[in-house]
Amino acid sequence: MSQEDGVDPGGPAAREVATPTSQEGRLERAIGAEVRRLRRASGATLAEMSVRTGISKPMLSKIEHAQTSCSLTTLARLADALDIPVTAFFRGADVEREAVHTRSGAGARIVARGTRVGHDYTLLGGLRGQHKRMEAHLVTLTERSEEFPLFQHPGTELLYMLEGHMVYSHGESSYDLLPGDALQLDGNGLHGPQDLLELPIRFLSVVAHPDAGNGED
Repeated sequence: MSQEDGVDPGGPAAREVATPTSQEGRLERAIGAEVRRLRRASGATLAEMSVRTGISKPMLSKIEHAQTSCSLTTLARLADALDIPVTAFFRGADVEREAVHTRSGAGARIVARGTRVGHDYTLLGGLRGQHKRMEAHLVTLTERSEEFPLFQHPGTELLYMLEGHMVYSHGESSYDLLPGDALQLDGNGLHGPQDLLELPIRFLSVVAHPDAGNGED
């Protein structure tokens, strides 16, 4: 942790950025955020980066907070100090980011194993990009059944209980889940509801699929 910044480089605060008020200064904000993120990731304080680059500490602070425009010469000195290409500072400056908004009750109903016995799956949105693919479902279980569907897929899944009480299996293990409980699991292990103890049951299922090029089928 940088004592000067008081921020854990890997914590949520390190991922916070100032809220943009307009399109004006968007490039400066993008560059400043990347300079700050990369500096913190390197473990350097403002004072240490000032010594490495020959750029004054007040000027570095202004750059990181988008209070000044940064010349290419200054960016080159920062890039040399961080051992990165200059283009790394422009990440996210001109890229449109995707978002999916699904209103309450408007999600597509997915027909899957178990649907006929009171297992309802509602797609809340699927965000797909070059390096990530994510799908979120609201799962509602309203009837007990003798057999429960089991699932298996590449990637990681997060379950968050909203209502009811159930036992959920993953591989050889079983987990007792109540409202507010979360279970994160490796999707390659067989998993699914094992025992429905209190109906109705509602939980959020978020699946993060692996990159297509990581070697997983």
